[in-house]
Amino acid sequence: MTQYWLMKSEPEEYGWHDLVRDGEGTWDGVRNAQASNNLKAMRTGDLALFYHSRTGLEAVGIMRISQTAFPDPKDESGRWVAVKVTPVEPLKKPVSLKAMKLRPGLGDMAMLRQSRLSVAALSADEWAEILAMAGNAPGQRA
Repeated sequence: MTQYWLMKSEPEEYGWHDLVRDGEGTWDGVRNAQASNNLKAMRTGDLALFYHSRTGLEAVGIMRISQTAFPDPKDESGRWVAVKVTPVEPLKKPVSLKAMKLRPGLGDMAMLRQSRLSVAALSADEWAEILAMAGNAPGQRA
């Protein structure tokens, strides 16, 4: 069964267009225990929203987990993990953090309750709601 995620990246460091250009990216540098546990829980084929943090503050695209957790190549301690992701499609229109906060159906979303969490799980209903807000077909599962 597909799981859904929201993954944050600063667009100045690595944005949606970088992932599209590269065709596959390594999601590394996560140094929060809960976010790292979320990376470890991902399975190949899971879907994630690419969220631009700091600048933009909006979900901009859909990506697929293409490789499950492996040791983060940037971590000399061996404690942290990374995953690989591939772009699926851009959202038809970005969905801002402000818009998400205004939707009652998203009130329990982990990212809204823990704003510093860089990798968060989404329920199937939260996923469908955000895709509908983006103008994608309601209930679309990419």
